[in-house]
Amino acid sequence: MNFKKILITCAMLVTAACAFAKTKIVTTIFPEYDWVKEILGNNIKDAELTLLIGNGVDLHSYQPSIQDVAKISTADVFIYVGGESDGWVADALKNAKNKNMKVINLLEVLGDKVKEEEVIEGMQTEEEEEHEHHDHEAEGHHHHHHHSSDEEEVEYDEHVWLSVRNAKILCTEITNALCDVDSTNAAAYKANYNAYAAKLDKLDSDFTAVVKNGKTNTLLFGDRFPFRYFVDDYGLKYYAAFVGCSAETEASFETIIFLANKVDELSLNNVCQIESGNGKIAKTIIQSSKKKNAKILTFDSMQSTTTKDIKKGTSYLSTMQKNLDVLKEALK
Repeated sequence: MNFKKILITCAMLVTAACAFAKTKIVTTIFPEYDWVKEILGNNIKDAELTLLIGNGVDLHSYQPSIQDVAKISTADVFIYVGGESDGWVADALKNAKNKNMKVINLLEVLGDKVKEEEVIEGMQTEEEEEHEHHDHEAEGHHHHHHHSSDEEEVEYDEHVWLSVRNAKILCTEITNALCDVDSTNAAAYKANYNAYAAKLDKLDSDFTAVVKNGKTNTLLFGDRFPFRYFVDDYGLKYYAAFVGCSAETEASFETIIFLANKVDELSLNNVCQIESGNGKIAKTIIQSSKKKNAKILTFDSMQSTTTKDIKKGTSYLSTMQKNLDVLKEALK
């Protein structure tokens, strides 16, 4: 009799544990993490939400630890960008323990809204760097490396989160996934999504208004340029030293001179950089232009946001709001 009682008690405890099992959500980058937080709202206490890249390491150079892979393995929802930088994900998912995991690949969700990496006039490409390097190598030898164009794989611009319009589409997908894995709280998730979507819409119209009232419609970056989705949303033009995913930090003389001439030609009052930039290239561009008093402005691409920043209250909306203020200044 006692043994039977013990069994029943055990069964009840197991059932209770299942009822209170936290929803496990794993995100690779800060914007995804913050969107999930907004949609969970008060239910965040019943979830286990993990941000994998929270130490300021760039998405492009992140490699998961064994602990990271273990966390993904048991997740109910796993959210990642899905570009070339996430090449490691396929292996991580192959061995996942949870076969019912909802997996959200941002690029897949956006489908034909995803843009190819764009090399525009004046921009230094990594091939140029390679060729210069190979040419130096080849002076002593007689072999040049030729890249056949067939080998060239299309590279997609991964920085999809920098468009608030994309953010809205991606949040819809996240909401659906959360409603699927935790149907009990589905109504709350949908209500939280609607409130958040309204804030994204407001921001979108604020950006539109700032662009409409701007004196110029061109941004010039002495840096990498991850803001392609953003400028395309509002019909802005741009020039930059490198593409968004570039690992380069040194700009060539030609690139500097080209951008300095653009500052003069377009009468720009500032040169922009991203939050991880050291301002060196921007300063050199300004010094090489006639506009010696041009300002350096910093846009935040949310690629260096840390767990510390999050604890201090940094959010996707607050960062985009700051970018709105910087844009206002940049278009003067």
